[in-house]
Amino acid sequence: MASNHFITKWTKTEPVAKHAVINPLNPAHKIAASSLQPIAAALRFPSLIWRCSNGSDFWLFFALFAMSLLEVIRNASANTDKVASQSEYPIILNADDVFLNLKPQLETVDPTSLANPVTGWQLSQGDTQLIESGKKFYTKLKRKLKDTTNFSKGEFVEILNLFLEKIAEKFGISAGVDTSDNGYTQVLVEKTGFLMGRDVAGLVLEACVRLEIWYLVETLIVKGIIDHSCYSNLVTSLVVKKRSDLLCLIIKHAPDLGLTELLCILKYFLCPSKDAYSSMVNVRKEWESQALLAIEKVKDKKLSDKKSHVAKEASILLMLAHDGFSTSELCLHYLLASPNVDEVILSASIGKLNVKEMMNLIRYLGKWLKKYEMFPQAVPCPKASSVLGLKACDWVPKLEDIVKFLELVLDENFSSLVLHPEFHEELKSIETLVGPLALEAKLCCSVANVIENLKTEAEGEQS
Repeated sequence: MASNHFITKWTKTEPVAKHAVINPLNPAHKIAASSLQPIAAALRFPSLIWRCSNGSDFWLFFALFAMSLLEVIRNASANTDKVASQSEYPIILNADDVFLNLKPQLETVDPTSLANPVTGWQLSQGDTQLIESGKKFYTKLKRKLKDTTNFSKGEFVEILNLFLEKIAEKFGISAGVDTSDNGYTQVLVEKTGFLMGRDVAGLVLEACVRLEIWYLVETLIVKGIIDHSCYSNLVTSLVVKKRSDLLCLIIKHAPDLGLTELLCILKYFLCPSKDAYSSMVNVRKEWESQALLAIEKVKDKKLSDKKSHVAKEASILLMLAHDGFSTSELCLHYLLASPNVDEVILSASIGKLNVKEMMNLIRYLGKWLKKYEMFPQAVPCPKASSVLGLKACDWVPKLEDIVKFLELVLDENFSSLVLHPEFHEELKSIETLVGPLALEAKLCCSVANVIENLKTEAEGEQS
């Protein structure tokens, strides 16, 4: 480099790119570089240290990386339009075949270099065929969906079956059912859907929703075939079409629902329209069937003592979740018990509810507190699902879930709740329930501390 005051080396011996130049004598450069140092240290990027001729450390590479990342985020935020065309590589490529063909481009490889160029990059024949097949199907289906009046359910199922059968044949996958079977298409989607690719799966989902082929929508959700980006439009469409049962499936299976989706679901179940109850009946029937199954398990004398004990705990838990709740509130159980809901996004969603929706939510949470006060013997029953097939037990909100949800409601809206007189009675009622629970929790904490101290003393004496 021309000047001793400019960066000349990496931390070790790697040369610096000519465009990556920073002057340590420039106060602005010095302040910017030093301010990035603790950030990079926190992120544990020690290899990004740059050495100057005068011994100072600068984090230039990290700064360039951070600025590039910020630019990517800004561009992505500005470009909110949905990409109409599918990507060049819409599937997960088979890396094993690719890496076997890679060779160094240079005869002598520099061991100190961070990256060495290679040649021989080529997709496997199977991946190439799968991508081409997907592109043809995508183009054909996209054209058909432009005029759904002349595109029937039967025609869609026919071309979908043909596409999936070709995939199954290429990869040696057997459907295991006859083509004349009513569930043939559903089985094909279950077994070969993961090979469709993100873009094709998203378009198939769009076709299923528009043509109202709900059993295939259910399969795509449950099997996790559709991409996360599809859920925003899917939730909106299902709310419009009043498909309460499928919305519950989304809560159960979709990872990391966003603010728009959560708010839409909350509003839908807290103040449902009359038309929405027809599909909610299926949700109630599911809870009822699980509760009846638990009762049958309790009566079953062939069960071992352990399984019989699990059945009794499960029956109490399911009784708690079913009795006294409206059909729409049964759907809310899934939201409270879901491990996939982010607390920050949930809090923001609650803050956007109107007065009526907030009142219904507080009443719903109040019901749960009363239930747990009346039945203190009700405890989580994680074994019921695997041992007895009582899967609904996994979706009964625990007391800690209720308290956490109530905390989010009060933290986000306490000032507005105080200003509305209609909330006062509900809050007073909840206070009478929470007070004794808080006192009991303090006592339990004291006992727990005593037990922990005794354990520590016993361990000390043994050692």
